[in-house]
Formats: sequence, structure tokens, C-alpha cells
Amino acid sequence: MRILIIEDEAGIARFIRQGLEEEAYAVDTADNGLLGLERALANHYDLLLIDWMLPGKTGLEVCREFRQANAQTPVIFLTAKDTVQDTIAGLRAGANDYIKKPFHFEELLERIRVQLRPQTGEHERFRLGNIVLDVSAHQVWKEGKEIALTQKEFALLEYLLRNKGKVCRRSRIIESVWDIHFDYDTGIIDVYINAIRKKLGLNKEAGYIHTIRGVGYMARE
Repeated sequence: MRILIIEDEAGIARFIRQGLEEEAYAVDTADNGLLGLERALANHYDLLLIDWMLPGKTGLEVCREFRQANAQTPVIFLTAKDTVQDTIAGLRAGANDYIKKPFHFEELLERIRVQLRPQTGEHERFRLGNIVLDVSAHQVWKEGKEIALTQKEFALLEYLLRNKGKVCRRSRIIESVWDIHFDYDTGIIDVYINAIRKKLGLNKEAGYIHTIRGVGYMARE
């Protein structure tokens, strides 16, 4: 999952980014409305966190213009404003939710999870043969036995299963699982793939995670 934080207060942006990366999200930041809107429109994000008061363009302007071009991606406002009129203005601009500053990171994290949760309200699960990955519980099982994965291994496996049957190119994996500003040494992907295969008892020939030579990987049964 990839999140964009548009926040001009460096300390707050750093605090949120660190917390989200510890939860295995890939995170980008922008410190003004113009740059934030540019990045939001140029890249794929699963969710946007937008500060209300921004230089260049206000959070309302960013949200409104982004929503005109993208009707699906969830948007959460970070704001010190809490009047009914402000809330209505934010929702009319296209926001899905808002959280008032100062806030506890745990509350922000839960609000993010709610926005990324399937509309059915059920736990989001992906299956690959006898392997089951539960996003909400952050657990992986094989044949009913729980398999312990690191945060980044879990995020990589989740990305492959979300795109089961599709070729996942190395560049997209780096952008989605790691940070967009990663140095693009995609050899690190191989290290994590090998670790996942080992923990799940898979192999290159008969496993569910297939190497597409020169391109990337594919999860398929």
C-alpha cells in the first residue's frame, strides 16, 4: 500500500511517515500544495493524507482538483479546524474523513485502515493455493499454520497477491512496496522473494511465486 502525505510541517510529516513505514506502508511526502497535487496526479496512491493549510495551494484546492481527476482514492484531511462549516467544506471538496490536530498516531492508523478496508466490512483476505494472507490481522497461513513474515516481506507478498495472475514489474514493486525515492537497486526484491519462498516452503519450479525473467514476478496457482 502506498500513501502520499501532503504536509508542510516537517516534524508532523516525519512523525507520520516513520509510523506508517513501521506498519509496512510505502510513503511519499510533499511540503506544499502544488507539489502534492503534482505527485498525486502523476503516481498511483492507495490513500492521500492532506493538511488543510498549505502553501501554494490549500488542502481544499488540492483535494478538489485531485478528486476531479480521480474519483476513487481515499482522502483524509489533517486539520486544526473543527467547526461544522469546516467539516462540510472538506467533505464537499471530496474528502472521505478528517482528523483533528493534535492526534494520536493509533487513531490516524485506524482511520487509514477503515478507508482501505473492503466495503463489505469483512477482513480482506487473499488466497494462493494453500496460502492465506489476512490484511487486517496482518497474518499469513499455509495449510492452517501461521507463517511469521517481517513487515516488508508481508507487504511484498500482499502486493503480489493483490495482483495475482498479473506480471508485477520490478519498477512497480519498488514504487509500491518500497519508497518512490528508493535508489532503484531492484536486486533487493530478489532477496525478499527468496526469503518469502523459504518461509513458505516454495521453490522456483513448483512454487506459487514465479520469476518472469528480465521483468519481475507473478503470483499464480
